[in-house]
Amino acid sequence: MLYIIGLGLGDEMDITLKGLEAVRRCHKVYVEAYTSLLSFGLAIDGLSRMEKLYGREIVIADREMVEEGADSILNEAADSDVAFLVVGDPFGATTHTDLVVRAKNMGLQVKVIHNASVMNAIGVCGLQLYRYGETVSIPFFTETWRPDSFYPKIKRNRQLGLHTLCLLDIRVKEPSLESLCRGKKCYEPPRYMTIHTAIDQLLEVEEMNEESAYSAETKCVGIARLGYDDQVIVAGSMKDLLDVDFGPPLHCLVIVGETHPVEEEMLEFYSIKSSNV
Repeated sequence: MLYIIGLGLGDEMDITLKGLEAVRRCHKVYVEAYTSLLSFGLAIDGLSRMEKLYGREIVIADREMVEEGADSILNEAADSDVAFLVVGDPFGATTHTDLVVRAKNMGLQVKVIHNASVMNAIGVCGLQLYRYGETVSIPFFTETWRPDSFYPKIKRNRQLGLHTLCLLDIRVKEPSLESLCRGKKCYEPPRYMTIHTAIDQLLEVEEMNEESAYSAETKCVGIARLGYDDQVIVAGSMKDLLDVDFGPPLHCLVIVGETHPVEEEMLEFYSIKSSNV
């Protein structure tokens, strides 16, 4: 059996009882380390806390292991119970869907155990989940690559009066372009996009398109470390959020659409005027 188990958004304590029981039954346990981040990261002390609570040795699975070496994980699951732990919910990233497809094509049994993810926990800001449109990802710009495929999706959401959840880029164990050209992989330091960077890029794209999908005055909600004990939620215009110190990662951003009076009441609790940030 291959178990794919959501860990939730905070720390090692957020695993469900069903997930914990499954982990303790497994012969081998992996935890993915590139689509998101637990509050303690996956440093040695954080990993040891997980191993102590879960009662199993845990192997960190980076992007290369999962995307290029998944066969070894699946082959183990053919002979014994294997757990693959995912921050958030198992289907928060397409890589995990691909793992399920490959496992089923090999005739393996797959059991998925769900948990909280950014897609539902974002409701804490007060904007009603059924009033969200298509979620978009904001990638890091480079000097030669400034993609704007997210722009028409945001524009369409805005035209429909819907909120837009913007997931911000995470770059973990990414090989540098220079090293790839030399044929030997050297990895860049981890990078996590901030709300400030996301807003700067969004405004740059808006200026290039000149279609008025949003502006510096558009109301947004900036969320940092969603699900952590020290999460930060601040509502204000894009321009105002640039002055807020949201602290360490992970960050995400919501571009607010048309709002219901109850949503307005909730947003007021998080407004810059009401916050101590």
